[in-house]
Amino acid sequence: MDIRTGLFYLFSAVLLFAAFRVITARNPVYAALYLVLAFFQAAAVWILLKAEFLAISLVLVYVGAVMVLFLFVVMMLDINVDAMRAGFWKHFPLAAIVGAVIALEMAAVLLAGFRLGEEPRSVPAAANALAQYSNTKELGKLLYTQYLYPLEIAAVILLVAIIAAIALTLRERKDSRHMDPADQVRVKAGDRLQVLKLAPTMSAPPPTPEPTSAPNAATAAPETKA
Repeated sequence: MDIRTGLFYLFSAVLLFAAFRVITARNPVYAALYLVLAFFQAAAVWILLKAEFLAISLVLVYVGAVMVLFLFVVMMLDINVDAMRAGFWKHFPLAAIVGAVIALEMAAVLLAGFRLGEEPRSVPAAANALAQYSNTKELGKLLYTQYLYPLEIAAVILLVAIIAAIALTLRERKDSRHMDPADQVRVKAGDRLQVLKLAPTMSAPPPTPEPTSAPNAATAAPETKA
């Protein structure tokens, strides 16, 4: 077994462990961190498969943006973990059946790809062409020629989603506090801060006398004999 095969088994083992911990961790923050670890291991496997662009995209897009957003949302929300796990065992049989069906379908598709007689060659065979070959360049050519219209449609959908999110965030609601930016620009220091001149020392207030209790009439009056 060469070093490349050893690294593949190492990254795959850590990936499976991290994926298992994502669904078994009791703390949602720990689950998100294990998912970040799983993404890094998947990116390492893609680098071994000479798919550098996909590996860097996975790290930058999912780990650097999506998972950080998920992690902040999970940390800010007050999630009741006990309420979420209340119906876990109730829905476990259905989830196990669905997971088994998905695993069998993936096995039926992937196992056929491992029955190749020789290693597939994705690079030119010539030595001079091999030195100038770039996966990212070839992916860019394919993406902006054959898949140009799907790329533009996806870009338009993302643009509409961004505009809709901004519009929903900046809309005026009765239960939200809204401030006009023009009022913030025209504000002056005197409107925000008021300086008061106080004496450096102040005399202590005079002590208040304690109230004395009135003498008892029965003890104060002299006793008289008949």
